[in-house]
Parts: sequence; structure tokens; C-alpha cells
Amino acid sequence: MLKKTIYLHKKMKKIINFWSKYYAIILAFISFLYSVSLWFLDYQLEGIFVGIWVPSILGFYLTIHQVNLNNKNNEL
Repeated sequence: MLKKTIYLHKKMKKIINFWSKYYAIILAFISFLYSVSLWFLDYQLEGIFVGIWVPSILGFYLTIHQVNLNNKNNEL
């Protein structure tokens, strides 16, 4: 039982680590797919609006990432 718990803990830690690194890229890609699907379903204006989310998501992620890096460097 203990081995299974340790295994699940390690697996969950890997999933959290992966998600914390790539969540912005995954969300931006989902937004891109949603935008393209809206465009081809004849909702062009809505597709353009949702398409603007992609650079916004990535820009917001880069800003947060840079602030975290600066905070880590200031602690040293």
C-alpha cells in the first residue's frame, strides 16, 4: 500500500510539474483551435476576437515567468 501511495505521489508531482511549465502553451493552443473552428463555422468576428486571446495568454505567461525569475534572483 505504501509503495502504491509513493508511486501515485511521484506521478502526481510529475503531472503538476508538466502542467506548471506548459499550461500557457496548452491554453493558447486550445484558444487557437477554438478560434479557427469559429472562423470556419461562419462566425468570423467571434473567431477574430478569440484569436486575440492567443498572444494575450502567451504575453501574460511570459510576464509572470519573468517576475518569478526576478524574485528568485533577488532572494539569492
